[in-house]
Amino acid sequence: MKNILAVDIGTTAFKAIVINESGKILASDTLEYKIESPNPGWAEVPVDRYVDAFRSVYASVLKKAHLTAEEIDTMGISCQGETSVFLDENNQPVYPAIVWMDTRASEEAESIVEEFGIDLIQKNTGQICADAIWPGAKLLWMRKHHPEIFSRMKKIVQLNGYIAYILTGRLAEDDSLLGSSIYWNINTRTYWKEMMDYIGLQEEMLPEVVYPGTNIGNVTKEASLRYGVSQHTIINIGGMDFSLGAIGAGNYKPGIFAESTGSSLCTVTLSDHPVLDPSLQMPCYCSAIPGMYMIHAYSTGGMVVRWFRDNFCKMELEIAKSIGVNAYDQMDAMTQDIPAGCEGLIALPHLQGSGPPDMNPKASAVFYGMNISHTKAHFIKAIYESMAIILRRIVNVTRGMDVEIDHVVSYGGGALSKVWLQIKADALGIPISTTASNESEGCIGAAILAGTACGIWDNIEDAAAALIKPGTTYMPNEKNKEAYDALYDKYMLLMKCLEPTF
Repeated sequence: MKNILAVDIGTTAFKAIVINESGKILASDTLEYKIESPNPGWAEVPVDRYVDAFRSVYASVLKKAHLTAEEIDTMGISCQGETSVFLDENNQPVYPAIVWMDTRASEEAESIVEEFGIDLIQKNTGQICADAIWPGAKLLWMRKHHPEIFSRMKKIVQLNGYIAYILTGRLAEDDSLLGSSIYWNINTRTYWKEMMDYIGLQEEMLPEVVYPGTNIGNVTKEASLRYGVSQHTIINIGGMDFSLGAIGAGNYKPGIFAESTGSSLCTVTLSDHPVLDPSLQMPCYCSAIPGMYMIHAYSTGGMVVRWFRDNFCKMELEIAKSIGVNAYDQMDAMTQDIPAGCEGLIALPHLQGSGPPDMNPKASAVFYGMNISHTKAHFIKAIYESMAIILRRIVNVTRGMDVEIDHVVSYGGGALSKVWLQIKADALGIPISTTASNESEGCIGAAILAGTACGIWDNIEDAAAALIKPGTTYMPNEKNKEAYDALYDKYMLLMKCLEPTF
């Protein structure tokens, strides 16, 4: 029996699973790490913190699976996007990794747009607005504010490429992680020289580029001794977490819409060609499936539910602590008798701005339409409904780009809520399916690519059939269609009216 170990380098945690070729998850483990914020808007992690987390979670998950390192045939990597590692001439870090959510480079992103124009940027990269998360903008910030550090940078690589490098000695990157770098051309799938010149990058500073899911090589003897990974194990580069999560949920071909509601709400729709939105509402990225592309949108997600829980559900948290009934399950139960539309209460969930297709980093969260009859349960359901309406908005715009959507697959923490899934199905008017593994889709997507690359399966379809176990399908309730049609119209009007006040 072949065994695959897959890791998911998330924003705040390193996750690993061991799964065998029959699709059985033998073990999983997660280790959280802290993000440093030395200044407002900054988000950094010392590179050694990621390495130590990998070493620890790798050893722990092997122990839980009752396997030795020699019994792991291949390792795949799912990785957060836009988090860069900066290396010197000896490939040693010269600065902490700057995490994707870091916004220090807002002015630099604006200057890039002023220099090139958004139309040219979209034509080359698929991006549709100035965004501080771009690694290229952060490199420009570094060049301006810390030229002495910038001058020491000889290589820039994303996190999955760095983990693959320390294990194999080969420095490479896959292009699903480069799609939002702003110096990667989505059409030619090569570096964009004019943008590199503006930022101050030489091509030798950037790694070899490979397709997502490429085998980088076997573990070196030195790395085997240092990290406990067998030299027998083949390391696979993997790809961007949102793309791999969608694959792990069954979205590996056009026509399927995948949504993940974790801290953020993220969606992926696949295409066999670059889809550039003429209305500049939806960005396009390289997919983790070689030769494929993805329309990827995002918004504030489950963090709004957590914010409400932490600030307004103290009693539910105490009950969870004393008798073990999850606070989120209690919140779900409270909403059961609240009718669709929350009797006029509307929420905008934008605690950290709004994402595509209504991109506005200044957007704020709002509760509108409150009256004396509204209860805590109304507010909870209004939050659930707000993200269902955002999903509907994303689906509508995506369909308007002549992209086919047959059905929706849902995964992540939000997919644990049957109440929330039914609200999404009702608001969309489309069936929503889940998978049995739910919160391990990023790792499963990485395992699918790694297992296919090393010959356990002949293709992604066979790997998906072996590893993806179906969950539950939620059919839309026609009785709620009128209420959610009205809520959608009110939500869009409210966004339009409030935009000048954000």
